[in-house]
This record gives sequence, C-alpha cells and structure tokens, in this order.
Amino acid sequence: MNDRPDPKQLSGLLGAVSKKLGIPPEQLKRELEEGKFDRALSSMNGADAAKFRMAVKDPSLVEKLMSTPQAKALYQKLTGGK
Repeated sequence: MNDRPDPKQLSGLLGAVSKKLGIPPEQLKRELEEGKFDRALSSMNGADAAKFRMAVKDPSLVEKLMSTPQAKALYQKLTGGK
C-alpha cells in the first residue's frame, strides 16, 4: 500500500493554495522548494504557522498527514473533486 499522495493530487493542492494566496502555482512551488515559506506563513494564524514549521522540519509528518481521510476530503473539496 502506497501512502504517498500522487503527483496529480499534489498539483491540485498546490493550485488551490496558490489561488488562495494569490500567486501563480509555479511561483509557489519554486518558493516552497527553496524553503521560502514567508508568503504562506504570513496568511496563517500563529498556531497554524507553528504547525506548518513543525511539519517542514519532519517531511514524514507531512506524508502521514496527507494520507489521512480528512486530508483527502479537503483535497477533494479544494479541487472540486478533480
């Protein structure tokens, strides 16, 4: 069983987040890959930003989180079921 989200799901999620932040998906992806989280963190409340920082420090936590039914349901909601 593969618990990793597939690239199509990640792409959809990246698109939904970039739309919410008001930046192109390619720019958001580049910033995240470079470790630049300022834009994402600036739109979060303090508790969410702290959780995000913790997840960034432990990528296995992100994989575990993304494989939960709640994360999958959120992805479906954000992408309109695509």
